[in-house]
Formats: sequence, C-alpha cells, structure tokens
Amino acid sequence: MPRLALYSLAVCLLATAAAVVSFVRGPWWLGVVWVLLAGVSSNMSLYYRRRSRPVSE
Repeated sequence: MPRLALYSLAVCLLATAAAVVSFVRGPWWLGVVWVLLAGVSSNMSLYYRRRSRPVSE
C-alpha cells in the first residue's frame, strides 16, 4: 500500500475518533465537520490505493 494511502487512512481513523468524542462531549456541528473530514480522507485513501495497482488488461 502506498505511503499516501496509509497517511490518509490514519487521518480517517483519527477523524472518526474525533467525531465520536465531539458528538459525545462537544458541539454537534464540530462532529459534523470531523465526519466530513473522515469521508474525504477515506476517499483519498481508496483513490491512492487504486491508483497504485497495476492496470490489468
């Protein structure tokens, strides 16, 4: 797995944890921001992972 995919996966996991903490303890709108960041980083991780695979014809 490429390095950028691993970094974005780590950001996704940390953003998910931050969203849970924010929904439990903080303002709900901040939790929404963290959920959106988790979604973007998840898509980035999938993109970089798929881009690194060789194209099979």
